[in-house]
Amino acid sequence: MAIRKGEKTNLDNLIREFRSVIREEAKNINASLAFQNATQSFFANLRATLERFPETSELAEDVKAIKEESLKDIEYLIDRAASNMEKNGMEVFLAKNGSEARKYILKKLADMEERTIVKSKSMTLREIGLRRFLEEKGFEVWETDLGDFLVQLVNEEPMHLTTPAAHLTREQIAIIIKEKLGTHRDVSSDVNSIVKSVRDFLREKIERAEVGFSGANAIAANTGSLLIIENEGNARLVTTLPRLHIAVVGVEKIVPTLEDAYKVAEVTWRYAGYEMPAYLDVISSASKTGDIEKKIVRGMHGPEEVLVVLLDNGRVRASKGFLRDALKCLRCGACMYACPIFSELRGRWGNSYMGGIGVLWSAIIGEDFAHHALACLLCSRCAEVCPVGIDSGKIIRELRKMFIEEFLKGSRS
Repeated sequence: MAIRKGEKTNLDNLIREFRSVIREEAKNINASLAFQNATQSFFANLRATLERFPETSELAEDVKAIKEESLKDIEYLIDRAASNMEKNGMEVFLAKNGSEARKYILKKLADMEERTIVKSKSMTLREIGLRRFLEEKGFEVWETDLGDFLVQLVNEEPMHLTTPAAHLTREQIAIIIKEKLGTHRDVSSDVNSIVKSVRDFLREKIERAEVGFSGANAIAANTGSLLIIENEGNARLVTTLPRLHIAVVGVEKIVPTLEDAYKVAEVTWRYAGYEMPAYLDVISSASKTGDIEKKIVRGMHGPEEVLVVLLDNGRVRASKGFLRDALKCLRCGACMYACPIFSELRGRWGNSYMGGIGVLWSAIIGEDFAHHALACLLCSRCAEVCPVGIDSGKIIRELRKMFIEEFLKGSRS
């Protein structure tokens, strides 16, 4: 596993790069204040949620065991999930990496006349760089999650797994919308005003789009079902209004049964600070009806087709080594709010994935991780708040050893 592909590691360059990020973020007072407010709100919500549902801790232990067993049987579960999805009428493609996933998707979009595409929040879609890839191919692609939409407007990357715009204050957001959305210039810094303005703008895009993209929080292998947790209602619109729904999901999200998938979803939203989400979407096929002579016809009010891209991208290999624990990650984002380094550097610390857990995921999927690994304090506060007990600091120690060994090897050659 190379630290940097195609070049020798240069420690001095890494240190200079990281110092530059630190200096930049130290000056970002607005981002610091916004993230402090988000952190306080998150932990207040998490405490309230766990007090109301004390059984969540026991359920989290169940989910930890489910994920551990699933990773042991990951290749079998991939085959079983794909087989049952196909029996449900969904098309399934197993992508070895992001390049294969993008090529498959582009081929499926080749005959599209309408070039507007909408997508819901998904770190896996970000991992393969789908939005920017499709934009380069001439498509108009819109994020429909509010936070993702805001960072799209300013051409930035998400700063947190569950709250992508945690670094932006409401005053900054109002200015951004006035500047970027043209006719929506009456928006104020009142949160309701911001939400209405964005909703009005995006609704027209969603209604026009022929293709909607999503990820999934869990996949049930025995039923071939996708589970999607959401609060805004955008994922429900994105996966039902367009003619074609394409889901891109990491293979580590597969668990044996629908009951297991529900448990994973429940623990995820609880540790994301929600007592209950507004919606839990379960998708097992394209829309269908049997109301005429009990003949099943696909494509009623929802999509006519559902395509599922199961993404490997280093996951199966990681399941057999010391990075396996990272594959248990539920993407609840709790560890990031607990991380002292992330509180200062936010999404600037990481690539597709962020924080200490982002270091591990960068290693899994083959992205640069060296200076991010060196920044970790090894305090293991992440393990204390993680529902499935991932100790990023412990695993980062192993990555540091790899980095040092490669650096020393390069300096001797």
